[in-house]
Amino acid sequence: MPSNRPAPQVLDEEFLIIRAKVLEVAAALDRLDRGAGELAAEPRHAKLRQAIELLLDDQPGRAERLQLLFSREYEPDWRAAMGVGREDGE
Repeated sequence: MPSNRPAPQVLDEEFLIIRAKVLEVAAALDRLDRGAGELAAEPRHAKLRQAIELLLDDQPGRAERLQLLFSREYEPDWRAAMGVGREDGE
């Protein structure tokens, strides 16, 4: 969806926010690196790496693709599978 604001204006308005979030991610990755143990077989670590690579590509819809990356496949019977009742009590 195109923005009504010019890209330079968006950058002016959001640069500090984006910078802070990138620094937060970098700090978290540094903590993972300093932690004891191995993450090579950890699927969540692989997802994080995929997410970072996705952020760097030039394709549109990064937020949607990130959401899908971290989401489960839709299951029509998810309420039963997760033991969640319906709002109407059934």
